[in-house]
Amino acid sequence: MNDLMPWKECEQKFIRKVTVDLVKVSSIKEMAFKRWEFIKSVTTTEKNVSFVFEGYYEVIKELLVALLLQSGFRSQNHQCLITFLSKEHGYDAEVNIIKQMNFLRNRLNYYGEAVELAYFQENYKSFEKIITLVRSLLKK
Repeated sequence: MNDLMPWKECEQKFIRKVTVDLVKVSSIKEMAFKRWEFIKSVTTTEKNVSFVFEGYYEVIKELLVALLLQSGFRSQNHQCLITFLSKEHGYDAEVNIIKQMNFLRNRLNYYGEAVELAYFQENYKSFEKIITLVRSLLKK
């Protein structure tokens, strides 16, 4: 897995300043929470674990999009979302988990590599914790 993309590179290539749109932030949050409720309702099995995992990643990504937008920025890539969380809020352990999730999600989407059920079972509480954390940052 790669280190975080430097914020300077994000600013130069992938981040642009936008007007804060609290209606859009609220809408993105609402859809993320609906997705979260849905994936929590699914019984995770060997057959569907990759899709449930991908759902958790999408919830976290959507909440990071909302957090960035709340701060007046838009990003063209996921790496800069993760860098922003690290730069503005720290949370090194959570950032490392999100980086790992991004790596696994890319392996799933671009190479068809399934997520192991054991990995998901060992880590889903961390995914839940990250969602709760970013949700609290969005309330500030």
